[in-house]
Amino acid sequence: MKLLSVNIGQARPVPYTSQPDGLTGIDKRPVDGPVRVFAPGPKGTAGSGLAGDAVCDLKHHGGNDQAVYAFAREDLDRWERELGRTLANGCFGENITTDGLDVSGALIGERWRIGPTVVLEVSSGRIPCRTFQGHLGEQGWVRRFTRRGATGAYLRVIEPGEIRAGDPVEIVHRPAHEVTAAMEFRATTTERDLLPLLLPAAEHLHPEALAAARKYVAAQSR
Repeated sequence: MKLLSVNIGQARPVPYTSQPDGLTGIDKRPVDGPVRVFAPGPKGTAGSGLAGDAVCDLKHHGGNDQAVYAFAREDLDRWERELGRTLANGCFGENITTDGLDVSGALIGERWRIGPTVVLEVSSGRIPCRTFQGHLGEQGWVRRFTRRGATGAYLRVIEPGEIRAGDPVEIVHRPAHEVTAAMEFRATTTERDLLPLLLPAAEHLHPEALAAARKYVAAQSR
């Protein structure tokens, strides 16, 4: 298991974002050399956990629980075959493109060591948005991506440091539950009846997913 690329985005004007300034950093491109990884701070005020990476929509992206976005090259390859087009590393807006790692099947709270120093922890799946659809230029993309359910994973930074393309990835901790990033995604989007099943992962869940699960359980118990 390894990193194929580390991908950084610059703020660029586009016609398909809902941001008032018309800017987005979704177009990530592979970079050479090491990139510093760190916990950026609270969502709403902080952006990416990778130095030099732009996050323009701080309401929905960035912050400690969404510091790094990972997507598997294997899933990009499946989409390439289905869409009939080349998909470069980073084109799904991911910060790290992996090889040999089941990213969507990773457990919430699972920890990965990347290179000699960095440790990341899985917090949630990725919910697609209008900007993602506009960037890909595929009609009905949000629905198609959601139906596939291979969302990749958001990660928080447990131990900061530097990463680069080619770094090995090692799973150093798997929690004692069965809640994956893909299951969390389905529960918070299309299969709300799964929300109670997220609670065994409460300690490591993205705070928004945890709040949704607790609210659903409370409503069902009335």
